[in-house]
Amino acid sequence: MDIKAHLAALFRTALAGVSPEAADAEVLIERPRDPTHGDFACNLALQLAKRLKKNPRQLAQQLAGALPADARIASIEIAGAGFINIRLAPGALQGAVARVLAQGAAYGRARAAQPQQVMVEFVSANPTGPLHVGHGRQAALGDALAALLEAQGHAVTREFYFNDAGAQIQNLALSVQARAAGVAPQDAGWPADGYRGEYIEEIARNFAAAGGKAGDLEAVRQFAVAALRKEQDADLQAFGVAFDVYYLESSLYTDGRVESAVKALVASGKTYERDGALWLRTTEYGDDKDRVVRKSDGSYTYFVPDVAYHLTKWERGFRKVVNVQGTDHHSTVTRVRAGLQALGLGIPSGYPDYVLHNLVKVVRGGEEVKISKRAGSYVTLRDLIDWVGRDAVRFFLVSRRADADFVFDVDLARSRSDENPVYYVQYAHARVCSVFSQWGGDAGGLAAAPLDSLHGPRESALLQRLAEFPELLATAAHELAPHSIAFYLRELAGEFHSYYNAERILVDDEAARTARLALCAAVRQVLANGLALLGVSAPERM
Repeated sequence: MDIKAHLAALFRTALAGVSPEAADAEVLIERPRDPTHGDFACNLALQLAKRLKKNPRQLAQQLAGALPADARIASIEIAGAGFINIRLAPGALQGAVARVLAQGAAYGRARAAQPQQVMVEFVSANPTGPLHVGHGRQAALGDALAALLEAQGHAVTREFYFNDAGAQIQNLALSVQARAAGVAPQDAGWPADGYRGEYIEEIARNFAAAGGKAGDLEAVRQFAVAALRKEQDADLQAFGVAFDVYYLESSLYTDGRVESAVKALVASGKTYERDGALWLRTTEYGDDKDRVVRKSDGSYTYFVPDVAYHLTKWERGFRKVVNVQGTDHHSTVTRVRAGLQALGLGIPSGYPDYVLHNLVKVVRGGEEVKISKRAGSYVTLRDLIDWVGRDAVRFFLVSRRADADFVFDVDLARSRSDENPVYYVQYAHARVCSVFSQWGGDAGGLAAAPLDSLHGPRESALLQRLAEFPELLATAAHELAPHSIAFYLRELAGEFHSYYNAERILVDDEAARTARLALCAAVRQVLANGLALLGVSAPERM
């Protein structure tokens, strides 16, 4: 049991003795913002004072007095209106090093009490052009989320939904057809909503070389979609992202799933006819107005195949589904959930979960970059990988909350400085490797090293940070917040760099040297574990 869980258990015991009627209360143990206040703090007295009709400071004193004696606790102090501050004995956190070294790559992972089959759907780009930086952010977020959920013991399926049907695919086919016929974007006869990037001309040239006939629009469409799927797959491979399932939107129509979903909505009694169209009473499920399902011309609105698609997820046994999409999909969330509830199958109101991300602005040389030569109108994921490398792109794109605006500074991502977060974290790992290279000993015996000498303030900060890692991963998975890992790694790296700059590791005293090496080995392992969840390498040299 880690130290926070151990302290929480002690306070639950104290609470059961002081006020057994409140024994169900949640016990939160947190690190104070000001380290001079102690190692940990508990606000249980403030939390329960009103419920128990007690003075919070007096309740805090009662709880502190009822805490079972424990060798890990050096002192307890009541502060302010009723905070309980805890100072630990020097050896209380040292067990974290032994746990890290014993568990290795498994440190931080957990076995879910109720493991689930979870689907994470992400990227899901229209096969109408190269992947752009927004798709890259989805790829980094989605893959890290999937890894986080796997680290909590869930069986995760990564799924890519190919939007290979609809108006955009028709515009792609018309664009390639025009190019194959010798029509350029600036010429009369170019499709009104045609795609203008260089890749369109390349596809048209390859189509002709393969013996394709420009007059056969369906053949053009199939060739163009296949070519772009292949290119997107190559970009994702270069990004280190792989999917378990590729689901085609077109299959929803060919398999009759869209039509059967509409029939089920009608059968549920939640639809009505008006002005020649079929409407769904989505207002019964929190929408601001009812939505059209089938237009007066007989065609379906765009959210209908989304409902049919998510119904397949439910039918495939995924009771937890996370969709990673851009904030431009915000309006579809309520509609899809409403459609699923209206089917009357017992699908819960919050299904599926959504992680919506803001778009990315790319800056280079102090100026925003908007144009890619290949894509014609946007910066591609491949551009970023070519400019700064996969590691930097993956770390940067997951280093902020998904719903926060993000500026990708190309020059910063390429710099070898403390301001570059991925360099800063990777350099901490490489620094530890350099220490071990200088030492030249066998790291295998460090797991049993005596750690009594690790009691300095910088060592204590590192020990505390290492002990936090399992809980951090559990919280990040629960909150669908992979950016928390990037924050944690930056803090751990910063504390290690401060320690390295202030203290000699390879001192003459053997006991102190062995203890410090064990601490460094644990830091290296946790850095590697965290980077692996983000799909970022942990280099031994930089």
